[in-house]
Amino acid sequence: MDIQAQPIRVVLLDDHEIFLKGLEKLLSQQPVLRLVASFSTGKMLIETLPQLQADVLLLDLQVPDITAEELLAQIKKIYPKVPVLYLTMMRGSRIMHRIEKLGASGYILKDASVAQLLTAIQCVAAGDTYFLEESLSKDEEKNTVTQPSIRVAESLSKREIEILNLVCQEYSSAEIGEKLFLSTGTVDTHRRNILVKLGVNNTVGLVKFAIQNGLLNEV
Repeated sequence: MDIQAQPIRVVLLDDHEIFLKGLEKLLSQQPVLRLVASFSTGKMLIETLPQLQADVLLLDLQVPDITAEELLAQIKKIYPKVPVLYLTMMRGSRIMHRIEKLGASGYILKDASVAQLLTAIQCVAAGDTYFLEESLSKDEEKNTVTQPSIRVAESLSKREIEILNLVCQEYSSAEIGEKLFLSTGTVDTHRRNILVKLGVNNTVGLVKFAIQNGLLNEV
């Protein structure tokens, strides 16, 4: 079944009214998304969430009425499996590690492009994680492509490893989609997320990385 057949239902939280209204309009204009509700406080979100159906929670990392840790804990009690994607202006490895520790599915910078935001939402909706490449320092980017394969296997989902194997076998996105019963757009989203996670720029880099780290046929 094509997981992108129905619009992704998004719930939004941000305490800055101008940004919130702008993001509401932006999300409402995307055919692949459906904005279910938006909130300006964590308390309002928690009170209303049990009555909502959502595929992704797009949350400001810092709202004044509740900490990110407390908010996520409350969310997990209501919908333990709904992915949380954080919005933030903060960059760098420290914030990335904090979000990973929280158990969220990823984060996107508030000055990211619309394409990046859509990719991030689609990735977490598909059960993957999303951490924007530019949030890493140059040294961390270098380490990303040389880290032990066991750590890479932990950072990639089973689906991503499966797609990586097919990419290395020279399957096109359309062919991979047909083989795995996914849309071409979904496969492309996975491929972009794999590039980000592994810190490489193209298919040649993916193949080289997979061979060097023993990831081929690791499904």
